[in-house]
Amino acid sequence: MAAPTLPQTNEEAWALAQGWGSAREMSEYEALMWRVESDARLRSTMMGLYVLDSEPEWERLSAAHEWATRIIPRFRERVVDPPLHLGLPAWVPDPDFDLTYHLRRVRLPEPGTFDQVLELAEQVAMTPFDRARSPWEAVLVDGLEGGRAAYFLKLHHTLTDGQGGVQLLGLLHSRKREPSPDKPMPDPPEPEQATPTSVLAEQLSRRARHVPRDAGAAAGRLAGLAAGALIRPRRALGEGVRMGRSLSRVLAPPPVEPSPLLSNRSLSWRFGTLEVGLDELKRAARATDGSVNDAYIAALLGGFRRYHERLGAELGELAMAMPISLRRGDHPMGGNRFAGARFAAPAGEPDPAERVRLVHDFVLTARAEPALDFLSTAAPVINRLPTPVVARWYHAQTTKLDLQASNVAGIPYPVYMAGARIERLFPFGPLPGCAVMATLVSHDGTCCIGFNCDAAAVTDPELFFECQQEGLDEVLALAPRRKAAPAKAHA
Repeated sequence: MAAPTLPQTNEEAWALAQGWGSAREMSEYEALMWRVESDARLRSTMMGLYVLDSEPEWERLSAAHEWATRIIPRFRERVVDPPLHLGLPAWVPDPDFDLTYHLRRVRLPEPGTFDQVLELAEQVAMTPFDRARSPWEAVLVDGLEGGRAAYFLKLHHTLTDGQGGVQLLGLLHSRKREPSPDKPMPDPPEPEQATPTSVLAEQLSRRARHVPRDAGAAAGRLAGLAAGALIRPRRALGEGVRMGRSLSRVLAPPPVEPSPLLSNRSLSWRFGTLEVGLDELKRAARATDGSVNDAYIAALLGGFRRYHERLGAELGELAMAMPISLRRGDHPMGGNRFAGARFAAPAGEPDPAERVRLVHDFVLTARAEPALDFLSTAAPVINRLPTPVVARWYHAQTTKLDLQASNVAGIPYPVYMAGARIERLFPFGPLPGCAVMATLVSHDGTCCIGFNCDAAAVTDPELFFECQQEGLDEVLALAPRRKAAPAKAHA
């Protein structure tokens, strides 16, 4: 769980913000995510659910969103995709941008419980984006019990990955409850009447201008590889063999069959949450020489094992995947920089300490795969195939997974939105064909875990979240000489 770079002051954040998500075009991998949504089961919708300590002032919240869309112009841009996928989807200023479409306000009916918030969040998340507009939405939810409020931020995954999202929140959220009247207010970007054809023409013209440079760079790389092979042929051969073996492992299906209990799929999502103190989880991890991520994954696997046992099914290994961040400090903020690794996870191991150790070993092995980022490398070729073919291939890969689990280091200090303190930030990742997506974000000392479950796969969500709480509690109990605080679950 490498922490993303976060600004130290509001002023530093304002200075950095305009560089977030500044690329004109999607990457090849982002284009793949955008286009496979021709299959509705592969929608790449992410959501953050904030729990606020009070109801923010609506006018101030609206003004904050107006400011945010100016200081980070990406949020006033729509996607224009060239015809026949001959180029990359481009981000262009939306001539019809309307903040009142993207930001709205609702009020919970009595009694205003957190379960009602989750039900509303499911409906918002399952509603597809209008692809003619900028792919984000925000909803303020008043009426949460105790004088609190909730807030949903819904983003398309092509905007950013988990760590890029945390960078975004670090740039936009204030460190104080009071207003900041000295914030810079840039002019909105000039609207652009772009069409798929004009975007393609722009890209083809730029490529033509860069042909000599790109050809020279490619020739230089080939010459370097050839020289290296001539000077050290044995080393070059060994590296080629290692890469080939790694590639076969990366491209192979998950090394275990998916659980029959979780095999059905639908278009319906069900949300649930867990929360636990970051220090508690760290102590449990240290007890077995593991990391926070190791303990988190081991807890999830324990919950899956218990769920299967309660329903009379056996579970040995679990087909799961985990995104591995490829983001470095010198990468631009925003966008997507990750690769996926697949495992046969030891869910059937009853000893939580041994389970943590096994998780630690297979995660280290996955991170060291030379071909880990193969999909990004192959995306330019895959993107030229007919979209229905690519969507069928992608869906066939993901439906063989029971669990995808992500873990992102969040903001470690208190932050505010329009005067309300953000007490919790529960993440809900997309559900691209797998049975369950679990995401952990550490927020101001609390690990906030969000579950997105396919309703056809997890047929008893109340029991599933109860089992997940038990799986987390047994891992927390590994911490020595201190009674672990019970995790809080909501379904």
